[in-house]
Amino acid sequence: MVKRKVLFLIESLAGGGAEKVLTTLVQHIDKERFDVTVCAISGGGKYEEVVKEQVVYRAILNDLAGRSGFQNLIYKLKHHLVYRWLPLSWVYRLFVPQGNDVEVAFVEGFATKLLSHSTNRKALKYAWVHIDLHQNHWTRRVYRDLKEESEAYARYVHIVGVSDTVVAAFHLEFPQVDVLATTIYNPIYSDAILTSSQEPIALKRPESILLVTVGRLEPQKAYMRLLKIVKRLTDERVDVNLWILGDGSEREMLENYIEEHCLQEHVSLLGFHANPYKYLRMGDLFVCSSLSEGYSTAVTEALILGLPVITTDCSGMAELLKDGECGVITENDETALYEGMKRLLMNETQLEHYRQKAIERGRNFTIKSLMKPIEALLAE
Repeated sequence: MVKRKVLFLIESLAGGGAEKVLTTLVQHIDKERFDVTVCAISGGGKYEEVVKEQVVYRAILNDLAGRSGFQNLIYKLKHHLVYRWLPLSWVYRLFVPQGNDVEVAFVEGFATKLLSHSTNRKALKYAWVHIDLHQNHWTRRVYRDLKEESEAYARYVHIVGVSDTVVAAFHLEFPQVDVLATTIYNPIYSDAILTSSQEPIALKRPESILLVTVGRLEPQKAYMRLLKIVKRLTDERVDVNLWILGDGSEREMLENYIEEHCLQEHVSLLGFHANPYKYLRMGDLFVCSSLSEGYSTAVTEALILGLPVITTDCSGMAELLKDGECGVITENDETALYEGMKRLLMNETQLEHYRQKAIERGRNFTIKSLMKPIEALLAE
């Protein structure tokens, strides 16, 4: 059998949701059918070593860690060439792996912009979209204007959204892009999640109700409003603790808030963990406080672990939680999330109801069923 050569282009393999999804994808793709290369624009990152073990890997800009002054200079020069100086068709020819049958821009933003200038005329080109670009159009800063971004997407043959709401948002934001856009859900390896969750942890579980969440400490995840909710609950003598797993640019700001409001006994920032599941399984309730999502990997993983879920209303949640049947969806503001959390925490019967619904829903996420539509698309 002649293998189909597939290239995935991504900005980096840092510890974000899209990067984790791609890592899972390349771990489980049928390597008898597909010859896969992953190209990261920026090297390094939490998932780089895992990807290297699975497929061919290349970084355009190598990780700066441990580099000499001269190597730093070369890095900066190359960075300017890629992001500022060279036409993107030249960047593609010089730095992106060539000769593939399928080329996938696996995350919106610069990776999508760069691959839209591919000079490989034989390759089918797909663009993955992981975020609601109508509500959170963060990619505007990558393009001169909406027209340039629309023209980039128009060069692809297929747009893949990770939820129906992401696809609908794409059509709203880019009505002039006449390209097929369909939904393919993120692959999740539930067996590994369940097995990993059984590993012991050194951290002692608090005796109070334990709230858990996982994600990058970035504005999109809105952890500051979650801290404010915990402060309000503790002021009202609701005995809760919160574990947040993840790192990011807002860590110092969150730490300062915790210290200023004497929440050290109630909130723990646990940082990034390759295996967050052993911590999550200790929780009584998973909380997603995000301003926007695409199709939340973290919420999917919480369901697989049988954790009851409460989330703000953002893309993908209605699909994941069956319009609130399998978890609580509140309006996307601090007050609504606070009120929803308090009602749920004060009602043990309802909390147990959503725990059972999470267990039922979690059984739907098998890696085999989730990989089928991805492999079908790549084989077209």
